[in-house]
Amino acid sequence: MPGFSASAPPKADVDTAGVTPDGPAVADGAANDRPTPQATILVLGGTADANALVRALRQRWPERRIILSLAGRTREPQVPDHAETRIGGFGGAEGLAVFLAAESVGVLLDATHPFAAGIARNAAKAADIAGVRRLKMLRPAWQLVEGDRWTKVSCLAEACRALPAGARPFLALGRQHLSPFTRRSDIRPLARMIEPPEPALPESWTLVLARPSSDRRAEAALMREHDVTHLVTRNAGGAASYAKVEAAREMGLPVVMIARPQTPEGAVCETVEDVVSALG
Repeated sequence: MPGFSASAPPKADVDTAGVTPDGPAVADGAANDRPTPQATILVLGGTADANALVRALRQRWPERRIILSLAGRTREPQVPDHAETRIGGFGGAEGLAVFLAAESVGVLLDATHPFAAGIARNAAKAADIAGVRRLKMLRPAWQLVEGDRWTKVSCLAEACRALPAGARPFLALGRQHLSPFTRRSDIRPLARMIEPPEPALPESWTLVLARPSSDRRAEAALMREHDVTHLVTRNAGGAASYAKVEAAREMGLPVVMIARPQTPEGAVCETVEDVVSALG
């Protein structure tokens, strides 16, 4: 069930056109070039980048209302202190567009995971419907460097097929992305995630409940402890979870690297600083 926390301010009245009486007028379907000082900022989050962005926005514009939206998949998400949060889905692009109007949102910042393709599409469509400016924050993808042994694939199913019989893969994918691998009885995966999966994993699997380490030595030690033969990961980019890729390189392990989905057209910023600068 969607909900607010951190003492959310009361909603403004909304007229039948979806524009608040005291808020900025919006041209038919056209995005604003710059939100007015009083306009609310909605950050679609669930990532460390989104949390960093919220902190930077609060420092830059302490007087503005900033809402951090979370999908609600993690029971105890990490969020900035005293952040106003909304947890739960919107009901697709149309539902998000209604929310943007109801909360007088002047700018929509999509800082979701690079692989959250559905959310990104809904954000783009909702911004168009509501006439709200949208920026996508997308950290650069990882690139091959000397020593990497990557097999590039386009999806989870292809990644599953790329593993040889008898493999002991480290599936650094998250609990929502393991289904294709559970159908293979000839591999013995190691899976790491923050919370236990539902349903439970097959008995031949090894489950580690932990967040990714930023220390390549710790990641290498984990792989050695469990006799890992392959790393399977998505090209999330950024420094926070790159240590496992570095560890695989140093150990000479093959990496099955899943390519990113296509990003909707529109403005893209790579860093928190870029987003704040773009907003002026």
